[in-house]
Amino acid sequence: MKEPVEPPLPPAPGAEQYPSLALVNSVIALPGGHYVDLLGTPAAANRWLVGLGLAPVDAGMREMCAAQLRALREQIRSLFDSRVAALPALPAALSAVNDALTRVPTAPLLQWDDKNGPYRAAPHPTTAIVDHALATLAADAADLLTSPDAERLTACGSAPCNRYLLRHGRRHWCSTRCGDRARAARAYARRTRPMPDRPD
Repeated sequence: MKEPVEPPLPPAPGAEQYPSLALVNSVIALPGGHYVDLLGTPAAANRWLVGLGLAPVDAGMREMCAAQLRALREQIRSLFDSRVAALPALPAALSAVNDALTRVPTAPLLQWDDKNGPYRAAPHPTTAIVDHALATLAADAADLLTSPDAERLTACGSAPCNRYLLRHGRRHWCSTRCGDRARAARAYARRTRPMPDRPD
């Protein structure tokens, strides 16, 4: 029998502005130790990239490409963890982001056509779609981590949620559902807390 799955969560605050935040939040922890991975299969990864405008519908994503996205997701998550906890970043996470940043040329390259001679164009063959997506997501993560918005980056305060958000005011939840869950957990803890013994 298939496990019941909660309806999808809305994007966390900031995820529509920063695709790297959406990437980190593309695996969602649910109660009961269940997870929903929006990049879990090549087709799912393709849909996710299409949703962000980073790939055409017919990109034909393969498992190796989806695995590269998932790997970058974990490295960016590590950088977000470090930033939120005010700890040094893991060198492997920095290397992974920098590697993704440098995978594609940022300037139009000099090309040569035998008939018309030299011209400049940015190479973007179908095989480079994932490299371009990885570079875009890595650049976005670098922009977020070095912007004033990094001060507002926080982890959702409702267990077991593993999503990140940009905090607005005192809100520390990625969604209304998580806020309700956190409030219910606090209320339950208050009701079930043992009363201290009174002296006779």
